[in-house]
Amino acid sequence: MTTQNTGVRKTSTLIRRFAPYFKPYLHILALDLFCALLTTICELVLPLIIRFITDKGMNDLASLTVQLVLSLGGLYLVLRIIDTAANYYMANIGHVMGARIETDMRRDLFAHLQRLSHSYFDNTKIGQIMARITSDLFDVTEFAHHCPEEFFIAAVKIAASFVILASVNIWLTLIIFSILPIMLLCSMFFNRRMRAAFKKSRNQIGELNAQVEDSLLGVRVVKSFANEDIEEEKFRDGNHEFLNIKKETYHYMAGFQASTRMFDGIMYVTVVVAGALFMIGGQVTPGDLMAYLLYVTTLLTSIRRIVEFTEQFQRGMTGVERFLDVMDAPVDVEDRPGAVAITEVKGEIDFSHVSFRFSPQGEEILHDINLHVRAGDNIALVGPSGSGKTTLCNLIPRFYDVTEGVIRLDGRDIRDITMHSLRSQIGVVQQDEYLFAGTVYENIEYGRPGAKKQDVVAAAKQAGAHEFILQLSNGYDTHVGERGVKLSGGQKQRISIARAFLKNPPILILDEATSALDNDSERIVQASLEKLAAGRTTFTIAHRLTTIRNATVILVLTERGIEEQGTHAELMAKRGVYYRLYSQQEL
Repeated sequence: MTTQNTGVRKTSTLIRRFAPYFKPYLHILALDLFCALLTTICELVLPLIIRFITDKGMNDLASLTVQLVLSLGGLYLVLRIIDTAANYYMANIGHVMGARIETDMRRDLFAHLQRLSHSYFDNTKIGQIMARITSDLFDVTEFAHHCPEEFFIAAVKIAASFVILASVNIWLTLIIFSILPIMLLCSMFFNRRMRAAFKKSRNQIGELNAQVEDSLLGVRVVKSFANEDIEEEKFRDGNHEFLNIKKETYHYMAGFQASTRMFDGIMYVTVVVAGALFMIGGQVTPGDLMAYLLYVTTLLTSIRRIVEFTEQFQRGMTGVERFLDVMDAPVDVEDRPGAVAITEVKGEIDFSHVSFRFSPQGEEILHDINLHVRAGDNIALVGPSGSGKTTLCNLIPRFYDVTEGVIRLDGRDIRDITMHSLRSQIGVVQQDEYLFAGTVYENIEYGRPGAKKQDVVAAAKQAGAHEFILQLSNGYDTHVGERGVKLSGGQKQRISIARAFLKNPPILILDEATSALDNDSERIVQASLEKLAAGRTTFTIAHRLTTIRNATVILVLTERGIEEQGTHAELMAKRGVYYRLYSQQEL
């Protein structure tokens, strides 16, 4: 499931939202358009020179001297030198401007993704996000450079051609230019369909990326179940769907280009036939007719460039549209106005009438939770899957915001605390802890970027990880592979615990941190966790109930909320839900 805008936005809206990215580079854009004007002037002068020479040659050949011809040739050569320099600037600096705009957009997109809450990533495939932050924005570079340039050149050529040709013969000019609105309507018809097809194509690329990522990250599961054929079939279906969308895209693109070529022929026939009739009537000269043909060629060349640019334009617009789909995704969890940073934290936490659901229409996960946790308490949460244990803990660092009620830290509503300072006071160790594709040292240092080496090593020793790290091929400089694939589960957990030790937070959340480990690894990791939890306010989500017997308070969560709470001995004496769960594991 993905949260994306499936509708097609108006081109004017997209351009208006995209335009601010030109602001830092207006001086480059202005010079680029000036260079485009120079190249256009150079191109428009040639038909005038040819018209002048043709009329001189046919009406007054004696006045067409060698000096005059050489002067005109020299003038055109100078214009060509100017044209070459201007084209170099447009091709070089103009493209760099487009690349800078792409870089700025990617920066803003990544920054916005960092601010989005867990809810967005719960509902959006990572492959779709990767497509938007990489391939979608590649097309924006060419679009950002060529869009203003190509339309500016086309506008200047059309306007200048009309003025020059109208001064020669207004009626022939009106006949020629009357064809342009029909061409425009035809272009708009195909453009709308091309935009929709390009967006579908981009969406499907995102789906393919997500599918490939899912399959490759789970390649060990695929091979263990011998399901390579199933994965290939899934990819083949997605790939074939992409082909069908591309066919639709090229169908409209071909129709667009074919209609433009047809109008090319109509324009030439009109000039030749109507121009010849006007020449017979003595209303235009042979030089005028030659100039008309050359200017029509110039017009059609401009239109062809616009046609060629249309595909690029639509790809760019689609990239901008998909960029805005992410940028417009609301930030569900953010700092309140006036939120304050905290430093000295005791770790006293209160849940007051807390309820939570993932969406306004969704099922209520937690209902009217009331809980007081003293600083330094070790709170264990047990209960069946889906009872809200992880969700309750995720509310403390504001990975999600409560639907109703309030959570207080040391008497202050956590929504009145800046998220950065709140989360800097909380350490989280999960069941499947994520390790980045770097070295062991870098993964531990992530707990406190810039920490001294002796602090990193000390944290590893506290986590019981120092000895096995030294036995690795390159010690602390050993690369762990993608997601820590080169390490065992117990080794990964101890590195994640070392990361938490280095962070040294007053509040700790342990989310089934040992449930995926074998017995030997569990004993080692459990000892590290107990050392880590000492003196901190700790929330432990437990799968194996034997690991939380010494908790200050054990909360038993069911679909009815906190059904039981107390110490291990108190709950066993009640012979209620906890007693049954514990007894089942003891069997």
